[in-house]
Amino acid sequence: MIIVVVVYLWIKSKPIYLVDFACYRPSDSLRVPEAHFLEHAETSDVFTQESIDFQEKVLRRSGIGNEACIPISVHEMPPDESYSVAKAEIEEVLFTIVENLLSKQNINPETIDILVTNCSLFCPTPSISSMIVNKFRFRSDVKSVSLGRMGCSAGILAKDLLRVHNNSLALVLSMEAVSPNGYKGKEKSMLMPNVLFRMGGAAILLSNRKADKIKAKYQLQHLVRTHTGSDDRAYLSVYQHADDDGLVGVSLSRSLIHVASKALKINVSKLGPLVLPYSEQLRYAWMMIRRRIRTPPRGENDRRGNIYVPNFKKAFEYFCIHAGGRAVIDGLEETLKLDKEDSEASRMTLY
Repeated sequence: MIIVVVVYLWIKSKPIYLVDFACYRPSDSLRVPEAHFLEHAETSDVFTQESIDFQEKVLRRSGIGNEACIPISVHEMPPDESYSVAKAEIEEVLFTIVENLLSKQNINPETIDILVTNCSLFCPTPSISSMIVNKFRFRSDVKSVSLGRMGCSAGILAKDLLRVHNNSLALVLSMEAVSPNGYKGKEKSMLMPNVLFRMGGAAILLSNRKADKIKAKYQLQHLVRTHTGSDDRAYLSVYQHADDDGLVGVSLSRSLIHVASKALKINVSKLGPLVLPYSEQLRYAWMMIRRRIRTPPRGENDRRGNIYVPNFKKAFEYFCIHAGGRAVIDGLEETLKLDKEDSEASRMTLY
């Protein structure tokens, strides 16, 4: 019993705080209004009229506003997709937000213990984490990890590292490189990223030091991640490949929202017992028992998978939905049965 108590207290005594964050704000000169985007596509002389019409339709439905930006190299005619401009985009975004975050918190770069960088489609040598270490002169024993090809699912690592390394500061950097990833073919699924991807990035400072509790913005409580990559439909939902003409791009399949919804439902079943009041947990358990005994009454299940979704508004005041696209926000809003007001912040972030 003593050993169990000691182990429990040792694990429980490691709260993780989100101390602060910084987001990249591009220059107004990099904005790409809808008319500018369409004119650029038409005059580039690489798209068929059908491809242009499709991109226009997606853009008008995307929820992206005229304040969104793209790198200067993509504004050029023709767009510069060289290695050097991709590296310059990485440096512009990440160097800026790291400097802003460290100066805002008056932190010496040598005090950073853990560095995690995340960029899916551009993986240079030296790595992006090495670029940051070199620029800001981090310590030689900094634990650095450079993640690639993981998209938006790469955020779990830093918290796990902080569970292991006591009294540490972790810097997490995340962005996507737009410059080298334009697609010039005619496959509709591969044209989607042309419309939906924009310029940006975030730097997040995490800590497990007790001294940071007072100034931290948040304390991280529960993190649940589901990997559905063993399912071919999930595996191929965001897929980089060459089309029939040999042009490389990233395809976004029609099943993406379904795949995300399925993973979310699994996460919800794991997260629910950790956060929901007992009344909602009991209702959820009762509904599951009834499902095993007989067909559930109409209205007690969501339309997609005959699974009762608990009322998470009884556990949370605010919801931060990944602003990856209007369809993503719509899908999660429907799955979690949220009101429009609950997703308004995410819609405006996308805009």
